[in-house]
Amino acid sequence: MHFHPPTTTTFSLYSSLSRHFSTTKLPKLSKIPSRYRPKAIHLAQKALTDYLHTTRSLPFIYAEHISKNALFSLSDVASKVHFSPSTFFKSFQRFLRYHPINEFEFFYESIGINYHEINGFLPPNKFFLSEDSRVLNAAFAFSGFGFPWNRLGELYREEIPIFSINPSELSRKLHGFKDYGFGSVTVIGICLVFPYVLNGETELGNEISALFDDLGKLFVDFDLLNCVEGNVDAWIEVCRKIKVFYDLGCKKGKMGELMGKRKSIFLEYPEEVLVDKVEFFCRLSVNKSDVGLLILERPEILDFDLEDQMISVLGLLKHFGMNTKELKSISEKYPYVLGRHKMVNLPHVMRALDLQEWFFNKMRSGKHHLLCTYVIGNEDLDEDYKGSLDIIQSSRTSIHTLQKLNFLHGIGFGENNLTIKILANLHGTSSELQERFDCLLRNGIQFSKLCKMVTLSPKILNQNTEIIEQKMKFLCQDIGYSLEYLDPFPAYLCYDLEKRIKPRCRFHMWLIEKGLCAKKYSLSSMIATSEKNFIARVFGIHPAAPKQWFECFSNPDQGSNCQ
Repeated sequence: MHFHPPTTTTFSLYSSLSRHFSTTKLPKLSKIPSRYRPKAIHLAQKALTDYLHTTRSLPFIYAEHISKNALFSLSDVASKVHFSPSTFFKSFQRFLRYHPINEFEFFYESIGINYHEINGFLPPNKFFLSEDSRVLNAAFAFSGFGFPWNRLGELYREEIPIFSINPSELSRKLHGFKDYGFGSVTVIGICLVFPYVLNGETELGNEISALFDDLGKLFVDFDLLNCVEGNVDAWIEVCRKIKVFYDLGCKKGKMGELMGKRKSIFLEYPEEVLVDKVEFFCRLSVNKSDVGLLILERPEILDFDLEDQMISVLGLLKHFGMNTKELKSISEKYPYVLGRHKMVNLPHVMRALDLQEWFFNKMRSGKHHLLCTYVIGNEDLDEDYKGSLDIIQSSRTSIHTLQKLNFLHGIGFGENNLTIKILANLHGTSSELQERFDCLLRNGIQFSKLCKMVTLSPKILNQNTEIIEQKMKFLCQDIGYSLEYLDPFPAYLCYDLEKRIKPRCRFHMWLIEKGLCAKKYSLSSMIATSEKNFIARVFGIHPAAPKQWFECFSNPDQGSNCQ
């Protein structure tokens, strides 16, 4: 076969492949000169289409779908064929004839499964699609209805059993959805975002019915159908925005009318804007379904700048109605939160103040507009903080230190000098500090209390999560203390578990069990006391007690051998 210049018909294909090569590095094509790679892949696609259609008896349109949407699998095979511009097509045909390919690899990639994840979906010991035609036949049914071939993987990934349903049954279901008044493109969008509607499990019946009740009200009764472009991508975007509310826990079957009255949310705002606002209010750690209702009830919130606007904590609280007495109390109780913040940190500021419910109720009750009418003045500008920030920015480790500072701001600490002092005692990257903070939250410490603990003893965040969890387990499970004991004594988490905490606690319990000590010392008295003072106290309890301490408890390798 001689190589001719590309015709007008094939030029767009070459251009498309060239663009793909500029953005995606296909594997194992280093032996083919870069200027020939788009042409080589185009010829390989043509040869594979012929093979699947002629040799493997697939309908031509589906053979073409597979060859055009499986570039990684195709390039892997192409790398095994000797390349010559004039003979590559025939060489590729010959290779396919004598080296059968795993057709499932090409099929799964073509429907949109990531090439690097395909092995997790391949049927064992099967190479030809004819050996298990159920998935292929289901794909034919979906494609025949109008589903984009290269998006069927979205369905398959979420609901694999769907592809075992008889094609005629699938077709019946798909056309049945149109009885709600939807067009084919709308049905496709619904199924790609809510694939479980195609599942045959009877226990899903009520949930599916409730979903379609909502969609029927929104799409038909409130005429959203005539407001959306008639293409699959547009309907997928609309359905994805609807799904945001169900993922928050809003009850299916109860949302149609409210969504219909607020249909501008699904028409005028990108999904990213909706998700950003939802995440902002979810950071308040309130009921997620209430966040969904807030957005639906107050859609103007989607227009607010909740990212970079600067706020003063006391100024904003005053703007929301707090009186002078309340503001003074907050200043005294939470000095580390005071100062300026970016608006994006506001949810965690409220949690650090233990005011998240108060603030969210303000939003629900119609005070949300105060967020965009607040204007910061000259209040709460901390000159000491500003001077420290200038020093940090000019230091050799400025990026690392600023990231740690941003971590503190992100959990509610303000632009104040106290925050800078805490910063000086933190070790680790910002992501490590966040991981340790989240670990303590997961173990049951309340957000506002944890912020106060960090203020009292910043070094609690200087150890890895495994050590933190071991200390929490010993405190609550082994010696039966409540988490409340950490409120006045967060430094417990800073002491060595094996060499300090366990030996002293167990020795104290032994003294009580033996009747040598009638007084029950506090956790801080047991652990925080210096070794010298600890031994002096033990001697005061009983002259022979220090000997028992050194012989039985002080060395963690010895264990407790006292009887």
